[in-house]
Amino acid sequence: MEFFRIKRDIPFMKHALILNAVSFITFIAAVFFLVTRGLHFSIEFTGGTVIEVQYAQAADINKTRHIVEQMGFGEVQVTNFGSSRDVMIRLPVKPDVKQAELVGRVFGALCSAEQGKVVDHQEVTPQGESVSKQACAVNGAEPLKLTRSEVVGPSVGAELAHDAAMALGFTVIGIMLYLAFRFEWKFAVAGIIANLHDVVIILGFFAYFQWEFSLAVLAAILAVLGYSVNESVVIFDRIREAFRKYRKLNTHEIIDHAITSTISRTIITHGSTQMMVLSMLLFGGPTLHYFAVALTIGILFGIYSSVFVAAAIAMWLGVKREDLVKGGPVKREDPDDPNAGAVV
Repeated sequence: MEFFRIKRDIPFMKHALILNAVSFITFIAAVFFLVTRGLHFSIEFTGGTVIEVQYAQAADINKTRHIVEQMGFGEVQVTNFGSSRDVMIRLPVKPDVKQAELVGRVFGALCSAEQGKVVDHQEVTPQGESVSKQACAVNGAEPLKLTRSEVVGPSVGAELAHDAAMALGFTVIGIMLYLAFRFEWKFAVAGIIANLHDVVIILGFFAYFQWEFSLAVLAAILAVLGYSVNESVVIFDRIREAFRKYRKLNTHEIIDHAITSTISRTIITHGSTQMMVLSMLLFGGPTLHYFAVALTIGILFGIYSSVFVAAAIAMWLGVKREDLVKGGPVKREDPDDPNAGAVV
């Protein structure tokens, strides 16, 4: 399916050096911000406090989030889980505040918002122990319950960070092996450089603006790796086909033709994906906000890197027709054959 077809090839590779210089400067800037500012990790990586509450009616997530954010604990996460009445609140580490005090302050603020008052409630556990729990009381009713609270320690965060790095490393290795097996090692090197270019630039944006880096953002980065390599594979495949079909064109003309012939497909694919991601960005709420931001940056730079990074690097590495089009064995004439050179 094509919206349009461009009959004359666009000379993309003519401007590859300038655009790659811009890309290199952007990459260096992203690395600089990562080193100097660092990433603002969420509590999945740094540790923190998890509070679970249950409302008597369906919870107003926006109201709950606004109340907790006004308490000045920094970046917080407020999400539904299980049902519309259950709410999970995640707070960052506060070394100067004890967990019991932190939980009490949050639960008290939520209870006050329901026109209630926090009281101590005695109850007996299934093991027969009598324990004291905080309860929110309003005229004998209980509009809000504190169901669980616990600390997620830094050791858990360190484990998640290690697993995230391992996942990213294995993904990069897998992509490189796939490209080398399907095409040629020069394409594998070009594809990995282009994909890492996209990942580092996304991380650079998050470091510069100090956006929260969570597991959802990590998932978006891994998705961008697969998404970006798909665009590179399409272009590499067209380059291989063009080498077979157009034997009089040189390498940069072949690459220009391959990219030009995929423009309509690129607009359809990336346009459709970007519309979906923008809908998450605009209507997905705070939970999906940074996930959608990472995907948006990744899609935009993925298009750019597939054309002006991956294809250009493959050209500069010296990819040629012989690398992709394997000819059959050449039949040599026997000089002792009396019929050699005869034409029938």
